[in-house]
Amino acid sequence: MDVNIALLAGDGIGPEIVAEAAKVLDRVAEKFGHKITYTPALVGAAAIDATGDPYPDETHRVCLAADAVLFGAIGDPKYDNDPTAKVRPEQGLLRMRKSLGLFANLRPVALFDALADRSPLRAEVVRGTDFICVRELTGGIYFGRPQGRDDDGKRAFDTCTYTVGEIERVLHVAFRLAVSRRRKLTVVDKANVLETSRLWRETAQRISKEYPEVAVDYMFVDNAAMQIIRQPAYFDVIVTENMFGDILTDEASVISGSLGMLSSASVGAEVALFEPIHGSYPQAAGKNIANPMATILSAAMLLEHLGLDAEGKAVRRAVDKALADGIVTEDLVAAGGRAYSTSEVGDYVAKNV
Repeated sequence: MDVNIALLAGDGIGPEIVAEAAKVLDRVAEKFGHKITYTPALVGAAAIDATGDPYPDETHRVCLAADAVLFGAIGDPKYDNDPTAKVRPEQGLLRMRKSLGLFANLRPVALFDALADRSPLRAEVVRGTDFICVRELTGGIYFGRPQGRDDDGKRAFDTCTYTVGEIERVLHVAFRLAVSRRRKLTVVDKANVLETSRLWRETAQRISKEYPEVAVDYMFVDNAAMQIIRQPAYFDVIVTENMFGDILTDEASVISGSLGMLSSASVGAEVALFEPIHGSYPQAAGKNIANPMATILSAAMLLEHLGLDAEGKAVRRAVDKALADGIVTEDLVAAGGRAYSTSEVGDYVAKNV
């Protein structure tokens, strides 16, 4: 099979972790007889520095021409520490999602057996955790308008807005996922306070009639945040709006013991995009110490999205072996163990595909 992948390394540790995922994909191609072509493109602070635009038109064309997009991370301290900056790396990420029609973000949260003792939660609490959060990605407060400040700068405002159509399409993604898993869906909202959440709940109640085989429950976001820590194994599929999903999935990442273990897929009307959920971690950039596992697992999701299930499973088995053998970066190293470099971890996973 010929596969064309748009390679958007981005900022900070992005180039390092994407390089390791590409190394693993190259081994997959060699072992299974595929041909993978990579087309690199700029995004984020790197794109601003080169072109003045965090998501240039050329990058958009590269993404549209690809079978899938493998993305690293966006963010740079020089923009994070300047609240007056008119152009910001994150604007590129939001525009990329909107332009590519990536309205649903799928974030699996599962406990790796070898990392049970790395979780800050007790092993008996996290054991059996295996759920997916479906986050609406192109609506809500991140995209709502008006947004800004009054002329005197003393009042700021953001607008949260959703349409029935935006809610319906992401709910269908979540319900179909639930049908393929344990047939349980939790809708997370704040319907006791927010009008947009009441529209979410009302729409979910109507759509649920199309999926009678799925058991549906509803949970306020503050309670969901508590239950993810208290009893994460309770959940199968969670679906929620943009900002709630952003916060809850970062919270859930601690279950695995490291933010560096969580992969994600963004899907919609156009080409799908695969990325780790962590940020650009600029403090580690160029030091060869960042955990590449989330990006490698995102590459496994990419393969499975293209129908290459055996190849995706081979990558996952290689990751499991690396974890079991203690071939991990400093964020996961056990007491008295050795911390391996980013490239050493990538080499080990690739060798064991």
